[in-house]
Amino acid sequence: MGVTIEKTELDGVLLITPDKFGDERGFFSETYNAAALRTHGIEAEFDQDNHSFSATPGTLRGLHFQRAPTAQTKLVRVTRGSVLDVAVDIRTGSPTYGRHVAAELSADNWTQILVPAGFAHGFCTLEPDTEVLYKVDAPYAPQDEGGLRWDDPDLGIQWPEFAGAVLSQRDGEWPSFTGFASPFSV
Repeated sequence: MGVTIEKTELDGVLLITPDKFGDERGFFSETYNAAALRTHGIEAEFDQDNHSFSATPGTLRGLHFQRAPTAQTKLVRVTRGSVLDVAVDIRTGSPTYGRHVAAELSADNWTQILVPAGFAHGFCTLEPDTEVLYKVDAPYAPQDEGGLRWDDPDLGIQWPEFAGAVLSQRDGEWPSFTGFASPFSV
C-alpha cells in the first residue's frame, strides 16, 4: 500500500491518503492495508466497518465517542461527496485538551482521517448524497457512548453555515464542554 501520512496538531490524529492509480477504465486504490499502516506506527486492529449516507448538505453527525472498555479508534473516508470532519481532544492532561482539528474529506481528495480513542468525532456533509465509510476497532456499545454539543462555542469549531440543518435529536442534546468530565486521560 502506497500511502501519504500527515500529522495534525493533535497527537495521534493523522490524515492518510492512499495512492490511487487511474487509467481509461477508472481507478484502483488499496484503501486499507494493516501491515503497511503498521510500518507507520498505526497499530489499530479494526473489527467493524460502518457506512453512512446523508442525502442533504448540512447533515451533521457527532460529536461522538465511546468510553472504555469499548473506546474506539476510527479510520474515516468518503466514497461519494464530501464532509468537514472534526476530531476534538478530550484526554485530560493532554496539552491539546479541548482543541480540535478539522479536515475536508472527499471522494475527490481521497484523504482519510485516523481518530484515536480519546477524541470526540463528528462530521458535516458538504454535498448532497454523501457517503462515509469508517472502520472502528471496537463494536458499537450504547452503554458506553457519549458526546459533546457540536455547536458549543467553547470548542470554537468553524462549521459551515448550514451545519446542523439535519441533526438527530440525540446529537442536539449532548452536553457542552464546560463541566464535561472526560473518561479519558493521557
